[in-house]
Amino acid sequence: MRSDRRTPFDTFRRASGAANERGGDGYRRETFTLPLDAARAKAREFLDRFPKAAYMTEVEHWRQLDDGQIEFTMRRLPTAD
Repeated sequence: MRSDRRTPFDTFRRASGAANERGGDGYRRETFTLPLDAARAKAREFLDRFPKAAYMTEVEHWRQLDDGQIEFTMRRLPTAD
């Protein structure tokens, strides 16, 4: 016989599963691949739109690709989304 009662662990398991779908840590991430000057402009635009003080915004990762383009990931909290 199965009980329909939910335990705190059931709630935790559902919540942790949803967090894992979002990256597990609650941050929103966007990855861009752009030429160097456009990448700088995009990062500046992102930081202006989502200031570090409110969103903990940062360039989480970047690298230069073989073709000279910059691939970078911007990370921020979803505050006020």
